[in-house]
Amino acid sequence: MTIVEEGVGQGTARAREEAPANPIGPDLITQAVRLRAPYRKGAQDHFSPTDPSPGLELTKNSHIARLVRNRKFQFLLILPNQIIFWMVIVLGVVGTVVPGLNFGTAITWYLWFCLVFVMMTVVGRAWCVMCPFGGFAEWIQRKTFWQRTQKALGLGKKLPQPIARYGFLLSVGTFLLLTWIEEFFNIAGPGAPHDTSLMVLGIVASALIFFLLFERRTFCRYFCPLTALIGSVGAMGSAAGFRTKDRQVCIDCKTKDCMRGGEEGYGCPWYTWPGSADSNLSCGLCSECYKACPSGNVGLFIQKPLTSVIAPVRRRVDVAISITLLWGLVLYQQFNATNVYGTIDDWLNTKMHFPQYPNPVDYIGLIGLFTLATLGLIWVIGRVNIRKDISLQEPKTYGTLLSAKTKYTKYLLPIAYGLIPVVGADYFARQLPKLLKHLPRLFVSIGAWFGHGNTHYSLYSDHLLSVPQIVNVQVAVIALGALASLWAMWKITNRELISVSRNALLVRVSTLASVVLCGGIAIGLYIIMHGAS
Repeated sequence: MTIVEEGVGQGTARAREEAPANPIGPDLITQAVRLRAPYRKGAQDHFSPTDPSPGLELTKNSHIARLVRNRKFQFLLILPNQIIFWMVIVLGVVGTVVPGLNFGTAITWYLWFCLVFVMMTVVGRAWCVMCPFGGFAEWIQRKTFWQRTQKALGLGKKLPQPIARYGFLLSVGTFLLLTWIEEFFNIAGPGAPHDTSLMVLGIVASALIFFLLFERRTFCRYFCPLTALIGSVGAMGSAAGFRTKDRQVCIDCKTKDCMRGGEEGYGCPWYTWPGSADSNLSCGLCSECYKACPSGNVGLFIQKPLTSVIAPVRRRVDVAISITLLWGLVLYQQFNATNVYGTIDDWLNTKMHFPQYPNPVDYIGLIGLFTLATLGLIWVIGRVNIRKDISLQEPKTYGTLLSAKTKYTKYLLPIAYGLIPVVGADYFARQLPKLLKHLPRLFVSIGAWFGHGNTHYSLYSDHLLSVPQIVNVQVAVIALGALASLWAMWKITNRELISVSRNALLVRVSTLASVVLCGGIAIGLYIIMHGAS
């Protein structure tokens, strides 16, 4: 079986030598898999900043190791969420039409979405390991809940390289589309409960289609609406993911069971080779590589917060552009709560005879404007600071959107990554009004099942915090995110930008000022919004 090597993401592929026959037997699924190129020369310099300390390996603990190795463990993580989201689907159709009394809408919009952001900022891809959408589709694809099977259901196609090379940008595209649909139908308002049911059912159906058409977790890696957001913002998290203990053992391994699959585990569903992982960006925490490795050379590691933001040496252009697009989207979601936006949207709808908010022109236009403004700011910083004698004669970076680094990407990559904490904080702060205003309604919706809940209950109208207090919390969250971004940007600038800049002080001031500007804009908008949901 031929293994295909790749760089970051799914980039230009190069064929490797054929490995020896797998000892498991002829029934093992034979699939070509994509691996990152093995680093031999300079591997220590490349990976040492990102490798977690051996003392931070959780699977050194025998109880944790036994739990993670148990094939039922991920199933048991997924099962509760699976039950809840099928309840959301059913109750949205047959339950009460009052959104605040319907358990499906209440748990989805008052609690779940906010908890996802907490998990991604603290842990990383914690949601991915328990996601009911991918979990349900994977059960069908594998034809089992937890056993190691040899044959998968479906066509098992590979995502074509010309598409795969866009990486996180594919996910951002689906996220933008889903957000517009949600806004247009007022699904997250929350609006009519059956709309929430249809949205959740649509995500489940989309995941299932992709799982039956393509191999492994192609949907989760590329097309899930949340994967770019969780992957980038999750870089702040303390879960380093499943990583190699001794990289040379991985490089010298002839079977690559972590990618092909072994007797105890499947090949990595996320196409992430532990031997070249330098961040938690694409580790779905599924533990298949840990189970499959015949050498016991893979472990579950934790890391200091922000490590996957600051430490990676090889950054991805698709991730950097995705961060600016996600920033543009969350700014739009703040701006659309202002009176100015309402006037613009109403005027456009009248001129275009479009039925209602949000007009697709101002939706795409404003997100594009905010994104281009951010990219333009980075261009100005680079233009002002870069040394004239810099020559970027660097090898191609496989798997990125651009085939080679330019003077612009020399600044785009580190600055965009440095903005991750403030972008993540903004997304979290945007969810807080629903949580802090309406979470008590979740308990009323549970009581309504038993005839003890209605809109006249005092708990239905109770808020956890007043509107001014909610604004203060939002401002505090953005301030904390900005402080984290300032720290990350300082470390990144000192390591990556001073050497290519004309003046060390000027580039430090420029990059740190970009964080202050972004944080200031977000805070200003939250003050203007005055706690709007």
